[in-house]
Amino acid sequence: MSGQTGNGKKEFWRVVKFTLFSASAGIIQMASFALFKELLHWPNWLSYLTALVLSVLWNFTLNRKFTFKSAANVPVAMLKVAGYYAVFTPLTTLLERFLADSLGWNGYLVTAINMILNFVTEFLFQRFVVYGKSIDSAVKADEDAATEKQ
Repeated sequence: MSGQTGNGKKEFWRVVKFTLFSASAGIIQMASFALFKELLHWPNWLSYLTALVLSVLWNFTLNRKFTFKSAANVPVAMLKVAGYYAVFTPLTTLLERFLADSLGWNGYLVTAINMILNFVTEFLFQRFVVYGKSIDSAVKADEDAATEKQ
C-alpha cells in the first residue's frame, strides 16, 4: 500500500512541477505574443505561432529535466513532441485565425483558450507517450553511477 501512496505523491508533484513550468512557459508565450502583436503589429496567427514555438522550447527543456527526469534520447523525445505539435499547432493556429481574425474575438482570449488546451493535452502526451517508459530514468542513472563510484 505504501508503494501506491509513494507513487501517488510522485505523480502529484509531477503535476505540480508541470503546472509551474507550464505557467512560466505561458508567461513567455503571452509576453512574446504581446510583443509581436502590439509592437511589431504582426497578425494574431503569426504572433501566436511564434510565441508558441518559444514557449515549447522552454517547456520541453524544463519538463524533461525536472518533471519527468528522463534520460531518454533527447532527439527522439524532441521528435515525439514535434509530432504532437505537428498536429496541435496547425489546428490551434487555424482556431486562432478563425476566432480572432474572422469572428473578431479578443486575440488574448483565444490565445488563453489555446494555452489551456495545450496544457492539458501536452501533459497527457508527454506523461504517457514521450516519457512513459523513461520517467525518472535520469534519477536511476545518477544512483547507478553513484553506486559504481563507491
